[in-house]
Amino acid sequence: MSMKKPVWMDKENLYHIIFGTDTKCGKIYDVVLMILITLSILVTFIESVPSLAFVFKTVLEILEALMTVAFTFDYVARLYCARNPKQYAFSFFGIIDFLSTIPPYLVLLFPSARYMILLRTFRFIRVFRVFKLFTFINEGYLLMSSLRRSMNKILVYFIFVVILVICLGTLMYMVEGNRPGTQFTDLGTSVYYAIVTMTTVGYGDITPVTPLGRLFSAFVMLLGYTIIAIPTGIVTATFVDETNRKVEKGKCPRCGGKVGKKDRYCSHCGEKL
Repeated sequence: MSMKKPVWMDKENLYHIIFGTDTKCGKIYDVVLMILITLSILVTFIESVPSLAFVFKTVLEILEALMTVAFTFDYVARLYCARNPKQYAFSFFGIIDFLSTIPPYLVLLFPSARYMILLRTFRFIRVFRVFKLFTFINEGYLLMSSLRRSMNKILVYFIFVVILVICLGTLMYMVEGNRPGTQFTDLGTSVYYAIVTMTTVGYGDITPVTPLGRLFSAFVMLLGYTIIAIPTGIVTATFVDETNRKVEKGKCPRCGGKVGKKDRYCSHCGEKL
């Protein structure tokens, strides 16, 4: 008579706990993981403050060791129970999980003192764990999908804005550049002024002195208010389309990942199918 496997060793049970959210164990797992992610980010920020890092050095090291074990278990467990481990490993969140887990082990592989400054930068890769929070938010996937589908339109809009600020900066240079003691000393400075003015930031480090220059600056400011809302409209329209889009067969309705006919949960985001 074969012995029954423990819950944590059974692939199917582990799959429902890690990727599922409709069971008690699955909800507890998600809550614990969210707490660990938040704590990890908090520890990362504390480590960046030398005075606090020195005072709480031992506590931070213990917390980091515990979280390293926890996130390593989470990553390995997801690979172990995923329907398609390779697909998960190379998915967006699979890569994020890997990047957020690997830094402590990099420190062990490169113990030489001269590399310590470089290795400190690896530790801050842990901030990528914040992206794992999207795993628990359906709207997060919807927003990311909308941004991805809007990327071409936003890129065209960005190129248009770049061309526009170059033209505006050139005109400002033509108006202000020949004045004695002018701050518009070259085209680069003039384009910088056009960018700052059109985005309504207004540092005030460069100001026009001629009436025509000031009038032109007022026009650029109003133009900035006019076009600054365009990207929001693009993403909003795509967001609405994404919300109303019919679910394709064989794909997760939340993240768009491939799913099998018999899958109850998406192996990428945990959405119930």
